[in-house]
Amino acid sequence: MSSPPHQENTSPDSKDEESRHLLTAPLPQSTSPLINGDADDGEEEFAYGSGEKIHVVEFDSVPIDGVDYSTVPPFSWKKLWQFTGPGFLMSIAFLDPGNLEGDLQAGAIAGYSLLWLLLWATVMGLMIQLLSARIGVATGRHLAELCREEYPRWAGLLLWFMAEVALIGADIQEVIGSAIAIKILSRGVLPLWAGVLITASDCFLLLVLENYGIRKLEAVFAVLISTMALSFAWMFGDAKPNGKELLAGLLIPKLSSRTVRQAVGVVGCVIMPHNVFLHSALVQSREIDLKKKGHVQEALNYYSIESSFALLISFMINLFVTTVFAKGFYGSEQAGSLGLVNAGQFLQDKYGGGLFPILYIWGIGLLAAGQSSTITGTYAGQFIMGGFLDLRLKKWLRALITRSCAIMPTIIVALIFNRSESSLDVLNEWLNVLQSIQIPFALIPLLTLVSKEDIMGTFKIGPTLERVAWTIAVLVMVINGYLLLDFFVSEVNGLLFAFLVCAGTAGYIAFILYLISHGGGNVANWFNLLRTKGYDYAGQ
Repeated sequence: MSSPPHQENTSPDSKDEESRHLLTAPLPQSTSPLINGDADDGEEEFAYGSGEKIHVVEFDSVPIDGVDYSTVPPFSWKKLWQFTGPGFLMSIAFLDPGNLEGDLQAGAIAGYSLLWLLLWATVMGLMIQLLSARIGVATGRHLAELCREEYPRWAGLLLWFMAEVALIGADIQEVIGSAIAIKILSRGVLPLWAGVLITASDCFLLLVLENYGIRKLEAVFAVLISTMALSFAWMFGDAKPNGKELLAGLLIPKLSSRTVRQAVGVVGCVIMPHNVFLHSALVQSREIDLKKKGHVQEALNYYSIESSFALLISFMINLFVTTVFAKGFYGSEQAGSLGLVNAGQFLQDKYGGGLFPILYIWGIGLLAAGQSSTITGTYAGQFIMGGFLDLRLKKWLRALITRSCAIMPTIIVALIFNRSESSLDVLNEWLNVLQSIQIPFALIPLLTLVSKEDIMGTFKIGPTLERVAWTIAVLVMVINGYLLLDFFVSEVNGLLFAFLVCAGTAGYIAFILYLISHGGGNVANWFNLLRTKGYDYAGQ
């Protein structure tokens, strides 16, 4: 591997040229072969190669002499624009077909009453994603790489397996959502399995886009998000929801026993395990000199602003979908039977054709959601596989492997579903449970690593933020635990199956406790102290 740029160019001219840049390429921070391997052995496993990163430049009007790199440079709209992008790719997970189905069912069954929960769930999701961005910016490595280095090999492999399972489950939902949209827009000419094959080819689209640079890829996602926003805003305008009820739903917390399941779904859809890993890698697409603390903090500030704005847009889109179905179907006979496959036809029957049939508006928005989320899923799969396994595969090969892991089960699901639409509800329940099971294996490593000083340095989170983050994580895990318990109570039948579920649950809880105790920070110290006192009490 060649020497870093600052070691190669030592002349005054080269130094002057370097000083004109705000951020320079980061120095390798790890002795892992992942970072320092020979290029001849294969493509190096950086999240982004040095030639792929976006260079953020300094204004010429800013004086160079006497610059204090330990302080944060003044705010600049131009720099904010240059840092804008990763947050919007991250926000796609808040807009995938699974989320849209949760939105429409919450609106149809609970009306406007769960809008406040949607708002606060988005705020909680934002905080988790900001921590993910923080660990990626401050360390120069993404979460999957850090997990491989910080945990024993057996634990790292188990975390990788859990992340891959979660990614495959999410991918199935996203690909099926796109296939449903293609079926709607083709007026039923293309069956689900054909839509699955069309959607599966998006990994090649990703590879083409990557060749043109990360900025081009981000622009494509901006178009897809804009398409969703316009489609669902159009539906929102056609539905003309009640403004007072909408505002009351946002500001007044309300929860009834018959809407608990929808409330759990709203919260459970917010934090996607693969998205936690993804965001920590996406933020490395901009050059940041980790030696200059002021520049690191500046990057964190800009990423916080753009992520907040991106999730505000995603919240508005989710709000549009929820309120459209709340206005049209709350209290109706169809409320309990709504799903992605029949929602468009129900909308068409309720609101009519209009200037442009609402069925196709729904199909366009759903297609944009499905296509964008499947591409980000492929993207996340590359980072997860490469980071955990320390692979040096070329990007096209990693993308192909990642996509292939989900295609076969998705095609099988599509063939089954093409014969029986009622199977979609059962499928989504199982996939939601699968996602819920995996959430602790993304949240716990993130929160333990981001609070360790030997990893984060001065950018580790403080005690107050650590307690708030763990409170959010525990709340999300408890809510998803309720979903799991409710599901297994209704679905588990037979003594042998019950025994296997109990045994699996015991191992699951044991691994969660291991992850908590292994990490540093106040929570791990408190947990270990509590465990020690428990042993002492048992010994007496």
